[in-house]
Amino acid sequence: MPKIVYFYPKPRTNRNYSIPALFSAVQENLPEKLSSEAITVSKRSNGFWKRVLIAWEAREKQGDINHITGDIHFITCLLKRRRTVLTIHDCGFMQHPSPIARIIFKWFWLKLPVCYSAAVSVVSEVTKNEVIKYVQCHPDKIKVVYNFVSGNFTCCPKDFNLQKPTILHIGTAPNKNLERLIKAIAVIPCQLHIIGKLSRVQLRLLVEYNIDYINNTNLGEEEVLQAYRECDLLCFISTLEGFGLPILEAQAVGRPVITSNLSAMPEVAGDGAYFTDPFNVDSIRQAITTVSSDAALRNKLIERGYENAKRFSLDKTVAGYSQIYFDIWNRR
Repeated sequence: MPKIVYFYPKPRTNRNYSIPALFSAVQENLPEKLSSEAITVSKRSNGFWKRVLIAWEAREKQGDINHITGDIHFITCLLKRRRTVLTIHDCGFMQHPSPIARIIFKWFWLKLPVCYSAAVSVVSEVTKNEVIKYVQCHPDKIKVVYNFVSGNFTCCPKDFNLQKPTILHIGTAPNKNLERLIKAIAVIPCQLHIIGKLSRVQLRLLVEYNIDYINNTNLGEEEVLQAYRECDLLCFISTLEGFGLPILEAQAVGRPVITSNLSAMPEVAGDGAYFTDPFNVDSIRQAITTVSSDAALRNKLIERGYENAKRFSLDKTVAGYSQIYFDIWNRR
């Protein structure tokens, strides 16, 4: 019986949607023929020497199959090459403004880690194509295993607030595009519910554009679920996503979704979302106005979104990773 060792980076902050939460669910539902262990490395991934120590620590704690789950791709270089799985969630780090940083990321987060792995999993076809673009490896080495939406996110019908809808926005990192959303809703009567720590620039814009907003951080799953239940629509207009789990969570709860027409978002949302150009404030505003004013459109989005979310189940995710493990074990 092979033992899968999952390697997690030491978290920098508390997150609502963490990689350990995703893979702990996978661990708990693995086939009986597979055993597992979770190891969170003892140091944060900062600086050269800390990363060397992280890689050495991982080398000393290897299992029959090693699975690097998060942003410590470089540890593959000291692990058993034929028994290592690397999961790449996105290639957003390749958008770093520093050319030197991009070179480092390309070699130690992509080229060498992919080379030193028996298999690479990604969470979307978009991410697979991005990896191939930078690494130029054989496509068969990269397997798409979609994330899943938790079974706790179930349909909860709600009458749409026509006078003042609550718009839910998840995340405040630069790619989450909150600044353009603030500008887009400046002339729309609504309440904006933001989940994530706000920057000084974002706080200034909220005041400058006189936005009625509420803000929460460090929420547990039940609190996030309640936010979906209380909102009227989700506006998830990122400029880059490796996957986009909030789309599925809103669809599963039964809320209309507005999302971006690029990156992995169309792949994840299917035909259950209204798409907009995330770089165009007028396009974002038009999308919110259209969805808010058209009941038939909202109902269609809710119905199609609910069906779309069913594509992303825990069983399918577990089956995808299990197949990778068995393939590696049988080739040993």
